[in-house]
Amino acid sequence: MGFIQFVKEEIQVIKDRDPAIKSTMEVFLYPAFRVMLSYRRAHKQYLKGHFFRARLISQRAARRTGIEIHPGAQIGKGLFIDHGSGVIIGETSIIGDNVTLYQGVTLGGTGKETGKRHPTLCDNVMVSAGAKIIGSFTIGENSKIGAGAVVIKEVPPNCTVVGVPGRIVKQDNEKVCHPQDSMDQIHLPDPTMEDILNLQCVNTELCSRLSELEREVNELKRREENESL
Repeated sequence: MGFIQFVKEEIQVIKDRDPAIKSTMEVFLYPAFRVMLSYRRAHKQYLKGHFFRARLISQRAARRTGIEIHPGAQIGKGLFIDHGSGVIIGETSIIGDNVTLYQGVTLGGTGKETGKRHPTLCDNVMVSAGAKIIGSFTIGENSKIGAGAVVIKEVPPNCTVVGVPGRIVKQDNEKVCHPQDSMDQIHLPDPTMEDILNLQCVNTELCSRLSELEREVNELKRREENESL
């Protein structure tokens, strides 16, 4: 792919998935746009074995944008990093096509092991603000990671994960066909609230049953008193 074609595709990705964009010129101000240009340059140098030069390019981009992408990471087409401040993508991370990352996302490793130590994100994955995906495993196609989640194990395709540690709360409920249709970070299941509501229902039933038992006991006492008279 030529440089001009790559720039056109990056511009179109941001315009399609960010409703705040009012003109094409605004795209050139976006940290995500600038960091992806730097990443492509750094990745080419990394593949050629020029590791210091690759890291130099990536670290300059990290200081300017707040987004740190290791030049060894493998990134497909259509990656969209919204806002982007604090995003970290590790060396052995693999990112598929049409993936969306929000601010504060970390694709990290565990410890100092060698080889593949960072996660793989398949096509159409969305990772919400502040989420941490730690370890060498796969996040399946069309999955969503909720804001602030900490994911430490593999996620099948078409799942929604929330919480610390991350728990799958939806699977195969709805298949995402277009990445721009999967940008909703708000209407995600809340397992903690569901547990609280279930406890409230149980508590209400117990209170009702206790009231019935009290009435029965009182009625029994009245009968005994009447019989004794």
